[in-house]
Amino acid sequence: MELVIDTATDACSVALIDKGQVVAERHEEIGRGHAERLLPMIAELPDGGRPDTIIVDCGPGSFTGVRVGIAAARALGLAWRIDITGYTSLSLLAAAALARRPTLDTLAVAIPAGHGEVFLQHFSSFPLADCGPLVSLPPEEAAKRIDAPLIVGKAAAELVALGASAEARDMLPRAAEMIHLPQDLKRMPPQPVYGRPPDAKPMR
Repeated sequence: MELVIDTATDACSVALIDKGQVVAERHEEIGRGHAERLLPMIAELPDGGRPDTIIVDCGPGSFTGVRVGIAAARALGLAWRIDITGYTSLSLLAAAALARRPTLDTLAVAIPAGHGEVFLQHFSSFPLADCGPLVSLPPEEAAKRIDAPLIVGKAAAELVALGASAEARDMLPRAAEMIHLPQDLKRMPPQPVYGRPPDAKPMR
């Protein structure tokens, strides 16, 4: 049994998955307040959400949301003495989109990055894999770099409005979509993927 925790974006999302099947899930688009909602949502799952392993969204996304999810996963893993692994928010969005459009060869994922930028990454299918680096760019520049027929994520519509020649689909990561993510993309160390250098720099 796997417990999936996803708090990297505006969604607070958890799911129990057993042998590729969703046993139960809780999913809310809350914007803020992940720290307050996450543990109660897990407790609402069967058996209090206790799994054999935990899989957590490591980002990129909200700095606070990423840290809330990873901190909770580490605390629960320690308390329950179980393993923790991670995945990226963009890979989960790509997997969910390709499950709905399996004939696509490529797609782009774009989500807000803060400071007026967007996180952007392209993925290929058959099998699902990134086909370019994760970048943080101003939307105008990101729109010029789209090389796929579909963009998914909360920044997709903005890039199309700025001239990207693609279809846009507004999506947030959903923990239950983990059933579509290949094994090799959900075995990252449970460490934050911020996607850009920190804003604060140490003093010399």
